[in-house]
Amino acid sequence: MNHQTRIKICGITRLEDAQAALALGADALGLVFVKKSPRYIDPPQARAILEQLPPFVTVVGLFMDHTAADVAAILRSVPLNLLQFHGDEPAEFCENFELPYIKAIPMGAGVDPLAYAALHPAAKAFLLDSHGGGKSGGSGTTFDWAAIPRDFPRPLILAGGLDANNVESAITTIRPYAVDISSGVEAAKGIKDAGKMAAFIAAVRKGDRINANPT
Repeated sequence: MNHQTRIKICGITRLEDAQAALALGADALGLVFVKKSPRYIDPPQARAILEQLPPFVTVVGLFMDHTAADVAAILRSVPLNLLQFHGDEPAEFCENFELPYIKAIPMGAGVDPLAYAALHPAAKAFLLDSHGGGKSGGSGTTFDWAAIPRDFPRPLILAGGLDANNVESAITTIRPYAVDISSGVEAAKGIKDAGKMAAFIAAVRKGDRINANPT
């Protein structure tokens, strides 16, 4: 059975961008609740967008070193499906909210992905991003894909500097469970470009076809 790579468009701040992403074939939308991020969305704005979305859409909330009270307060007003923790949160913190979670691994910090993943046995997947050294991701820069273990035992979400020009290679080289993009499909920070999203998703599907029919 051939795997179709899942696609998450992160940093959604506008309803029209969310609708365009879904119409083009995205599986998940990411909302950034990190106030220092240029893609930050406040909870009332997030809720207003989600109220207009169709069913069967996975909505992911991105947090980075929030307090438990802050996360809980957002969850009371925004109906998220999945949590994404991008900071130094330990497993017991991430498991505290009765929702499945994914954990970002800061590949820019030179960590051992296998050792890092072992610290989060309940995580649904791990997002390998180019952040590290206090950066939260969304920088548009890649990391060295050779640092990804070939025997990574958990669902792997590839992020960090992806765009329509390199994602096909990422799909055929890494064969991730999913890809996550933010800055690579933007017209400006927090404003998505429908043409770039279409080109990115088309490149992902081309990579899937190559994987399914290797020559």
